[in-house]
Amino acid sequence: MIGLSACGTMPQISAEERLFPPISLEFLDKYDIQPQTFQETPIGGLSAITYDRQRDRFYVLSDDRAQQAPARFYTLKIDLTTTNEQPVTIKGVTVENVTFLKDKAGQNYPSQTIDPEGIALSPRGTLFISSEGVPNQGINPFLGEFDPTTGQLQQEIRLPKRYLMATDPETEPQGVENNLGFEPLTISATSTLKDDPFRIFTATEASLKQDTASTPPVNIPVRLLHYVISPVGLPVLLAEHLYLLDKTPKGAIANGLTELLALPREGSWLSLERTFGMFGFGAKLFQVVNSGASETSTISSFKEGIEGIKPLRKKLLLDLETLGIQLDNLEGMTIGPRLANGSQSLIVISDDNFSADQTTQILLFNLYLP
Repeated sequence: MIGLSACGTMPQISAEERLFPPISLEFLDKYDIQPQTFQETPIGGLSAITYDRQRDRFYVLSDDRAQQAPARFYTLKIDLTTTNEQPVTIKGVTVENVTFLKDKAGQNYPSQTIDPEGIALSPRGTLFISSEGVPNQGINPFLGEFDPTTGQLQQEIRLPKRYLMATDPETEPQGVENNLGFEPLTISATSTLKDDPFRIFTATEASLKQDTASTPPVNIPVRLLHYVISPVGLPVLLAEHLYLLDKTPKGAIANGLTELLALPREGSWLSLERTFGMFGFGAKLFQVVNSGASETSTISSFKEGIEGIKPLRKKLLLDLETLGIQLDNLEGMTIGPRLANGSQSLIVISDDNFSADQTTQILLFNLYLP
């Protein structure tokens, strides 16, 4: 009886707290990479970033369609101050290497045959890279696994036909829209052993052609793919789910999902949505969870609406416009090195579109995970 009385009243946890664990962000610093060339390649179009913890290096993907130089990714060293005596800042960024992507034949990709947009380091030390394709040139998107040292393509992951262009010109248009294909890419691994299975997630930046209604809905529907990668056998598509973009703000002409980042808790991610319009660039970070989301692989089109379909749940984590800085075209993010206070660092990077009017911008955050 005494023991029971001593227990007291258990604190009440709301349904939202159970669904969305308490994650918080603290903005630390901004750093601009100055226009430059490295080994005769222009550094720009940096649309994705992933961190190699063992080497303390970042792989950063350029979305150059092999026009200004061969399709490529860079190896960067990002120096952070990590002492407890002063706020963490970015001391400098050093470009250490450039690696050209090679196709199945071991050749550089010809111009306008690839549009690299997403990159993620796997537990087996390979890089998964997504290409939006170039539909207006008859080029389909793809998702491939590459050797990080040579850039050689090792395998392509089979994509469902609904993401590819229609082979019969008499049928309704289908597949990814031009420049709106597989932009986000992330890997979830419960083990660091190279022979253990892991999961890979990718999504379209906006709606597929067959999902694009003549009058856009308030929340644009996006499809998210979930694969499992094993050491034996081909990659297996486990599921597809519906992700709804935030409402397009007034004055925006572009609104898309530009990145996903898998979190340690299974079935949860951070998502990055970017807008552009007459007022410049905007960006928002969301918590995303799979709380019984509907399986959508059998749904041929969202044109007629999504009634009865349960999307992935999301919650606004941070509107980056509240940081008080001028934002650029933010498209990539990754968890970086652990900071001196024990929290994770979050790195977000912008794609300058090789434009003199834009900046390659790196934002640094403290990421507090439960």
